[in-house]
Amino acid sequence: MTTTSSRSTAPVRYGIIGSGMMGCEHILDIAKIDNAEVVALSDPVQSSLDFAAACAGRPVDTYHDHRALLERDDLDAVVIASPNFTHAALLADVLATDLAVMVEKPMCTTVADCLDVRERAAGRDAMTWVGLEYRYIPVVSTLLKQLATGVCGTTRMVSIREHRFPFVVKGGDWNRFSENTGGTLVEKCCHFFDLMRLVAGAEPTRVFASGGQDVNHLDEVSSRRGLRRSCARHLGQRVRCRRLRQRRARRA
Repeated sequence: MTTTSSRSTAPVRYGIIGSGMMGCEHILDIAKIDNAEVVALSDPVQSSLDFAAACAGRPVDTYHDHRALLERDDLDAVVIASPNFTHAALLADVLATDLAVMVEKPMCTTVADCLDVRERAAGRDAMTWVGLEYRYIPVVSTLLKQLATGVCGTTRMVSIREHRFPFVVKGGDWNRFSENTGGTLVEKCCHFFDLMRLVAGAEPTRVFASGGQDVNHLDEVSSRRGLRRSCARHLGQRVRCRRLRQRRARRA
């Protein structure tokens, strides 16, 4: 890790664990930040590493094992952008270091794993951060700032409605099954729970939920063993993100 005396002049050096679609999004975003650079990538899938390295637009070191990335002594921060069900194990390794870490939502897929992460993070000097980006959407952040002035009085009710498009195709279809994502309330609605807290300015005291699966790929069958093998082979989410290609085309 870079020393305190050199930090004022040296750029913040990032390592990315999980170089699929979201990993590439973070690479492109970090490239826009002054005095910051991605220097290392980790993903078990070579094609994902190759694509992410191209997104970086500069020489980067690549690893198939995240532990090799964590052994570097020149990193300041790590971004975890791997599939949800891998977060707990990856955080256990990262939190044993003194690196700042941002993990993509959700933190983990089970309450037990989240509590374990919170315990591991307690007392660390480095930042541990779960990325809930909806709060930073310009229209949402503007709304939150206006509400903080009291212009709307006391918030009595918050209702959030979203039309969700079909699932993005990801490696091994890992994101289509609750055993890998933690379920819709964890995978997607964590954004809305976060916004409700911020809008209401309070923590929840009771929770009620109901739902159904009337039209949601009911003919698909999840084989735990087969899916785990597939996800392991495609951990980096081999999909070639259309948005990334479009951005690169516009830049060209």
